[in-house]
Amino acid sequence: MHSVEAQGSRDRVFDRPVFIISPPRSGSTLLFETLAQAPGLFTTGRESHGLIEGITSLNPAFRGYDSNRLVESDATPAVVAELRQRFHTQMRDREGRPPAQQPYRLLEKTPKNALRIPLLARAFPEANFVYLYRDPRQTLSSMIEAWQSARFRTYPQLPGWIGMPWSLLLIPGWRELIGRPLEEVVAVQWETTTRLLLDDLSACPPDRCHKIRYDEFLAAPAAEMTRLCGALGLEWDRPLDAGLPFSRYTVSQPAPDKWRRHAEMIERVLPALRATLDRAERFAAR
Repeated sequence: MHSVEAQGSRDRVFDRPVFIISPPRSGSTLLFETLAQAPGLFTTGRESHGLIEGITSLNPAFRGYDSNRLVESDATPAVVAELRQRFHTQMRDREGRPPAQQPYRLLEKTPKNALRIPLLARAFPEANFVYLYRDPRQTLSSMIEAWQSARFRTYPQLPGWIGMPWSLLLIPGWRELIGRPLEEVVAVQWETTTRLLLDDLSACPPDRCHKIRYDEFLAAPAAEMTRLCGALGLEWDRPLDAGLPFSRYTVSQPAPDKWRRHAEMIERVLPALRATLDRAERFAAR
C-alpha cells in the first residue's frame, strides 16, 4: 500500500492527487483553503514542510543547504514509500474524517513544492498540477512584506547567509545573493522558482496541468471553483456568494494596488525579469 502499487495502470491509494503550484505569496493558501472544501478531497490541513523535510534525504541540512530543489533521482523507492505513507496517515476531508476507502483524492499545497515537481510526479504517478498565476508585481511586494514581517523565516540559521534571516523557499544559487538588497533577493527567488516550475510543468502531460489566475479567482470565486473542479473531475457544492475570507497567512489587508507601497523597489528589478514575466503570462493564458 505504501509504495506506488498499481491496479492495471492505476494508483491504488492516491487517485489523481492535486498539487497547487506557484511561487510563494501568490495566493496559494486562499486557493488551497477554498478548494479543500470540495467534496471528496483529503488534505493534511496545513502546509507539509515538516512532513516532506522530515525525510532525512530530502532535508536541506542533509543536502548541504543546497536548495529546496528535488528531482526525479531523489525519488528512490524508499523515499517514495515513506513520502506516500506520511501523507496517507494524515489525510482528512473537509469534515475532518479520514478516508473510508482507497483510492481517494489528495490535495496538497506547500510553496516549496514549486521546486519539487519532478519528485512529486514520480512519487504520485497520477499527479495533477494546478498552476496559480498572480501579477508578479503583487507577488514580489508580498514576498518583500513576508521577509520584513519575520513570520516566514524558513532557515534562520542558514550557513553563510548574512543580514535579514532567510525567508520563504530556498532556491538553487542562493549563495550568489549574499549581501544583495532585499528586492534583488526576492526578484531572484521569484524568477528562479517560476522558471523551474514552468520547465517542469511543460514536461507534464497537458491534461494533468491546469491553470488559474489569482485575479480571476478573486473576481468570480464561485465560477472559477466550478470551472477548476470540473477540469479536475471534482464536484463543487458550496456557495461563495459572500466572497472569500482572508487566508491564514495574510500579513496585511489585500488590495489590487497594494504592491505600490514597494513600487520603487519592484520597478527597479522588473526589467531583469522580463523574459520570465512574459513566459509566465503566456503559460497562464487559457
